[in-house]
Amino acid sequence: MRSGTKTAVRDFAPSPRVDAVMAAERAASFTKRSIKTKSKMAGLKLALSMLDLTTLEGKDSPEKVRALCAKAVKPGAGQSDLPEGLPSVGAVCVYPNLVKHCRDSLEAMGALGRVKIASVATGFPSGQYPLDVRLDDTRRAIHDGADEIDMVINRGAFLAGRYDEVADEIRAVKRTCLEEGVKAARHDGGGKGRPISLKVILETGELETLDNVRFASDIAIRAMDEALSEFGGAAAKSAPDQSQASAANGTLSNGSYESQRTLAIHPASFDFIKTSTGKVTPAATMPVTLVMLEAVRDWYLETGKLVGVKPAGGIRTAKQSLHYLVMVKETLGALPGVNELHPGGWLTPELWRFGASALANDILRQISWLHSGKYRANYDVTEA
Repeated sequence: MRSGTKTAVRDFAPSPRVDAVMAAERAASFTKRSIKTKSKMAGLKLALSMLDLTTLEGKDSPEKVRALCAKAVKPGAGQSDLPEGLPSVGAVCVYPNLVKHCRDSLEAMGALGRVKIASVATGFPSGQYPLDVRLDDTRRAIHDGADEIDMVINRGAFLAGRYDEVADEIRAVKRTCLEEGVKAARHDGGGKGRPISLKVILETGELETLDNVRFASDIAIRAMDEALSEFGGAAAKSAPDQSQASAANGTLSNGSYESQRTLAIHPASFDFIKTSTGKVTPAATMPVTLVMLEAVRDWYLETGKLVGVKPAGGIRTAKQSLHYLVMVKETLGALPGVNELHPGGWLTPELWRFGASALANDILRQISWLHSGKYRANYDVTEA
């Protein structure tokens, strides 16, 4: 049963109950697949492109971030045991105070926009700071160049049954992301601003049950959608003519959401639900991630809208990453109409990310083995 009271979250429908035994058995079944040679190489390259290359340590520095950005842009640069043309990673994830250094580094390498900048704003990892402090944290990160905000929910509020409070805070952060995107458009001289993705971290290791994981997933997905709808409605009211009102009030056919076209902002990129901060054990597990995938699947079948998923923490080996990709394929890959809305569906960096630091090195080791027939030693790869 869910912890806390039975208070309903506005008009949120009750979440389906989760059979924990069946979830564990089904998740384990995905680890039995055997992927070899060309298929394995393709899977490893795909996993590499989906990485949020992350450093979230007390010893982080601008110098470390610059090294991380170089690795993010060209993971195999100058290394003869790796094939040419390896993809860049999906994003670099840093604390808010290092976002500007990350932006400057990526801009100097001509990779700004190709490699996204993610920042763990909003009082990471506890989520216990006052809301106004967390919103200011978000604004600063976006102002300094963040494309994606990884926020963490207040698990204390959730476990106490204060579900409305959790949903309200998610809406507030998402609205801040949208507002800052509009400001970026104005700052750019009326051009298109940055679409800011929001990743809501559930910190599943503290939610106690898979039923709670499912309910928290549903709250996060619906709260982000409500914020987008409210923001689009505000744009419609301010639109000077009917065509602009229609644009601001519409929904994109490709599954991402329309925000305020009257203010010349890009259609918003996909939002995510994310397992963990990486600071709590257990972090990402396959049963937990499966439950979140099923929440995303059910939301798509209900609304036709796409939401991404990011497992983070504890995924250290290339083999594990392939197991996760098999699970994504077999859980979400056959849904009707997805490829028409977003080619590749959830097997793309726009809808699936791995939050990791050590994973990149093991993926590169495995690619090296497939390409050259030799394994790398630990000292042959950089920490960054």
